[in-house]
Amino acid sequence: MPTEPPQKVTLRIALLLALGMASFAFAPIFVRMAGETDPLALAAIRTVTAALVLIPFWLLRTSRAVTFFNTRDNFVSALAGAILGLHFIFWILAIQNTTVASASILVTIHPVILILIEAGFFRRVFPPLVWLGVFIAFSGSVLLGYSDARSETMFEHALLGDMYALIAAVLFALYFLISQHLRQKSDWLNYVVRVYGATGLTCLAVALLSGSDFRVEPVVWIAGIALALGPQVLGHGSMNYAVKFVAPTLLATLILTEPVFATILAIILFGEIPPWLTFPAMAIILSGVILTWAARKKT
Repeated sequence: MPTEPPQKVTLRIALLLALGMASFAFAPIFVRMAGETDPLALAAIRTVTAALVLIPFWLLRTSRAVTFFNTRDNFVSALAGAILGLHFIFWILAIQNTTVASASILVTIHPVILILIEAGFFRRVFPPLVWLGVFIAFSGSVLLGYSDARSETMFEHALLGDMYALIAAVLFALYFLISQHLRQKSDWLNYVVRVYGATGLTCLAVALLSGSDFRVEPVVWIAGIALALGPQVLGHGSMNYAVKFVAPTLLATLILTEPVFATILAIILFGEIPPWLTFPAMAIILSGVILTWAARKKT
């Protein structure tokens, strides 16, 4: 695995990350705003819009820049983009089927899943504190699932939504694992256009093959475009840009602010108050993820 880059947090990077984290908090709000629409159509609108917004800048940029991607890199970029597209689809399904609090916190467990992948497939050895963090995080996930399964909420299939969120977390961990080497060897725009192009094509293909109808209400298009410009271009874009200069440990910790602020926004805007057990479960999960990454950094 590549070593973590030195932390060079300039003012520009700090402001970019602050805006990116704020946009992440609004991501589930935009999905909720779209209502019970076709999740595949919404994912396609989001990802295709993001790619189309960036392509003109990339075409102008490549006339003055040298690309560092060979044939293998382009294939890996396409694979990473396809996995990211599936992540977005399952994440939208999660938001539509469970509370913003549950979906948001379960998706942010991907750093813990990344540990499991590294240990299981790459035989990487981690200290006991890392595994304690993994155990704590998954204990919180079990408590959250129990809460959603037993509590009376506005969501009939809350536990199914939790499962979608966990699948989205696994997919994001795979995306991060595959793409981090590419980001280290290239400038941001060359990297992100290739990945987002594959992401948009994946979501569009899945939507068309499943018979999705894009003749949806204007609010769905507004939500999809907002998801593209905010959480994807600004949010994921800021993360992809910063990962070349900032340690992934710090970035993973910053991502943990998303479920907290998203839950607060959902309560304020939609009166969506999750079951009371959700809050201790969130605290347990966050504690486990923070412990995992803090111990991992010392590995």
